[in-house]
Amino acid sequence: RGFPDLDEQVVLIRAMRDANLPKFLSADCELFENLIMDLFPGKVVPEGDAGDLERAIIESINEVDLQPKDTFVTKVVQLYETFNVRFGVMLVGPTGGAKTTNYQILKSAMTKLRDEGHPDDSFQKIHTYVFNPKCIKMGELYGEYNLGTGEWTDGLGSTLIRNAVADQTMEKKWGVFDGPGD
Repeated sequence: RGFPDLDEQVVLIRAMRDANLPKFLSADCELFENLIMDLFPGKVVPEGDAGDLERAIIESINEVDLQPKDTFVTKVVQLYETFNVRFGVMLVGPTGGAKTTNYQILKSAMTKLRDEGHPDDSFQKIHTYVFNPKCIKMGELYGEYNLGTGEWTDGLGSTLIRNAVADQTMEKKWGVFDGPGD
């Protein structure tokens, strides 16, 4: 939509890249790109420009005394793009693989852009509700039905979601289950 004059095949390639590259390991990205080149020979796809978002990401990385490596900046941009097309997102990787830092940097960058008065409405202040899902029982997390009394009791997760939905501001709310996902 942002580039109505682009060739349809280029739009398709971009959509396939945006939907798939964030899910791949780095070794699989090269294979995917080769498949795209075989399917669409001679098509040149201009790289997307993250512009202000990338600038805010780099500033946010520097603020927490980390190094703004291109690969990490790309992963944060990919998380932003994934949030634009998905309702729920799961970051998967080893302990110490920067999953938490990834969403925290994106939160900081998007909030920074909103605070600066950026004209793009997709950049909003972010509120996170973070907890480790393994620290409580399943019923406490999602809610449960009591067979003896016939009553439903909301869990922590469902309460957070209900409260986030009730807030009608443009600010975004992320319920983050930061812990093992087995």
